[in-house]
Amino acid sequence: MTVAERKLTAPLFVPADRPERFAKAAASGTDAVILDLEDAVAPAGKDAARSALAAAMPEAAVVIRVNAAGTPWHTADLALLDTLPAAGAMLPKAEDPAAVADVAHRLGEGRILIPLIESALGLHHAAAIAAVPGVTQLAFGPADFRNDIGCDDTPEALLVARSTLVLASRLGGIAAPLDGPCFDFRDGEATTIEARHARGLGFGGKLCIHPVQVPVVRAAFRPSAEETAWARRVIAAGRDGAAAGLEGAMIDAPVLARARRLLAEAGESIRPADPD
Repeated sequence: MTVAERKLTAPLFVPADRPERFAKAAASGTDAVILDLEDAVAPAGKDAARSALAAAMPEAAVVIRVNAAGTPWHTADLALLDTLPAAGAMLPKAEDPAAVADVAHRLGEGRILIPLIESALGLHHAAAIAAVPGVTQLAFGPADFRNDIGCDDTPEALLVARSTLVLASRLGGIAAPLDGPCFDFRDGEATTIEARHARGLGFGGKLCIHPVQVPVVRAAFRPSAEETAWARRVIAAGRDGAAAGLEGAMIDAPVLARARRLLAEAGESIRPADPD
């Protein structure tokens, strides 16, 4: 399975003008290196960053964060993508489904396209953006979103935005979205707490800004030992397909479906029921 055929869980940002970091990023265990031509590169350095990226593409799954549609650098970034074996693109400041569709058409089939939702307008159009053919996964940019709407930096203030992206992704039939990064990359506990919160809301992964975050995020998005143990008990109790009780709770079809999903996410196979 290629990177373009699966959801991303812990993609790692690297400034596109820092080729000395590319190899370390590729060796971090990330499922994709996001080479950033947008926020990580000053306006005066955009041309040099494109040249550096073209000369030193890492041997890894690479997604290129281009500059937003309507900026002076967007067209040149897409032209560079035409010449590189990148897995796809991340489109920041995604607000207009038509502009997203233009990028999807430019990328062609079989490549990743991740629109980054960073504004009230982008959130308003999230379902339409998720439905654009070629979009594979949405991502959330909480820092710019907070600035746009003027809310606090708390989970409660961003709950509606995050939940909207989860619902939009489900309605669009695409992978569960990526949450924004934990900016205090030195604090592994903070990264775990944020990642677990996002997973609990239905997110499929979290963006990373430092290699140390990659294994932390991966672990947070895997079912815990307690969850998998519970799932095994549920499967065993409900093996005949009829409603059953377990530890004081009813085991019915939705509970069985959750147990199967947890075991699948943990990479465990489910033994079929023994025939009567």
